[in-house]
Amino acid sequence: MSQVTEKKSLTMREKAAFGIGAFGKDICYMLSATYVLYYFQDVLGVKAAVMGVILLVARIFDALNDPLMGIVTAKTRTRWGKFRPWIFLGSIINGVILYVMFSAPPSLSPGGLVAYAATFYILWGVTYTMMDIPFWSMIPAFTKGGKEREGLSQFGRICSAVGQALIIIFAMMSVTRLGTLASHSNTPDERLGFKYFALIIAVVFVICEMITSIFIKEKSTVEVKTNSVGQMFKSLFRNDQAMWIVLSTVIVNMAYGITSNLITYFIKYDMGNKDWSRDLLVYNAFGAIMQIVFMSLVFPLLRKRFNTRNIFYISIITGVVGFALLCLLPYLTHSSSVYILTAPAILIFVSQGFLNILNTIFLADTCDYAEWKTGTRDESVIFSMQTFVVKLGSGIAALVASLTLAVNHIQKNATGSLVLSASSINGLRISMTIVPMVFLLIALWIFAKKYILTDKKLKQINDDLDERHAAASEKGDAPIESKITEEV
Repeated sequence: MSQVTEKKSLTMREKAAFGIGAFGKDICYMLSATYVLYYFQDVLGVKAAVMGVILLVARIFDALNDPLMGIVTAKTRTRWGKFRPWIFLGSIINGVILYVMFSAPPSLSPGGLVAYAATFYILWGVTYTMMDIPFWSMIPAFTKGGKEREGLSQFGRICSAVGQALIIIFAMMSVTRLGTLASHSNTPDERLGFKYFALIIAVVFVICEMITSIFIKEKSTVEVKTNSVGQMFKSLFRNDQAMWIVLSTVIVNMAYGITSNLITYFIKYDMGNKDWSRDLLVYNAFGAIMQIVFMSLVFPLLRKRFNTRNIFYISIITGVVGFALLCLLPYLTHSSSVYILTAPAILIFVSQGFLNILNTIFLADTCDYAEWKTGTRDESVIFSMQTFVVKLGSGIAALVASLTLAVNHIQKNATGSLVLSASSINGLRISMTIVPMVFLLIALWIFAKKYILTDKKLKQINDDLDERHAAASEKGDAPIESKITEEV
């Protein structure tokens, strides 16, 4: 029998606690996603192709691990709810693993270093899943549909963007400073710099997730019988809209992930400026700050004039233009100044920020679609795919980036500098611009052809669900059948 409990409106404390958790979660994620390849390949000397295989294998492992974590979360029943215990426990374990991953002992042999990288990167992915899936799964479980849900999704993504921005802007500067202090010399030890920076990030991350766990109170939704593992996998694959969003989002994340992995090498080796870490900071700062501004101020204005579907199209085209400029400007100007790259940086970062917001909104909407179509919401199973697509996209992107480095012979040498041939420069630039453009256009085609949850369709679905819930509450019977003819 279904039991319906009306969800109360969000309090400011709950919204703030969710935002703090999103901030902390993404400083942890961004440090791993952006710098694990650089740390093991450029700082410690693991071959780029080997690192690419490690990152891809870890993501294949997640293909099974992430949906299983969604199922475990859905089946969890404790006095503290089903989401908060996993956020609390997972963040502590993941913070420890993050620190250990960036603290490789210098005495390791080349083979031992490869084993160390593989072991702790896979462990990091598993433990990050423990807290990330329950975190995002809370959105449809303690918000009302429509404006409240979109508002929290937008706020959470903005806070995530702030966390990501702090990492991409200040990480290398902080690593250099900490490495200089730790080495007691004027020459920074990047190995030690990453170790102590990872410790700081891990502590902040755990504190943020503790705040989320303590101050958010889970609210019940429609209670349904707990499905078996087989039934839940079947339910996931029956949700065609969630699967199309998953596929397009994987491709989008691959596009942006390739560039974020290679931009450090582009600025360090291609542009060739001595103070490359400052140039990297400038590029990332312009893009990240404008991303936060646009997500906070411009996205709500666009939402008043356009539906989410049209904003998706705008975001994709903005990204394509940004990558095109990033490709062409170095050829057109022949300048080594990083300031010529600020315009494409802004376009790329802003489009990525918008698409992150939209992905969360679309997945939350597919929970309503799943309940309407199958009778079960399965928030945790559906949102497990969000964690999976982010990590799968970043893993494939890291593989492409590592192969780019290997093919173009971009590897750390004894002096820490490298003069690239013309063919290597072209290979690097094409891989970080043209390839992402192609991926974005493929994602655009998939979305336009397959995603049917327009605003009108969602209103029909939610109206029908309200009728079912009301009928079930009054009669103590199963929800009434849908009055909507499913669109193909």
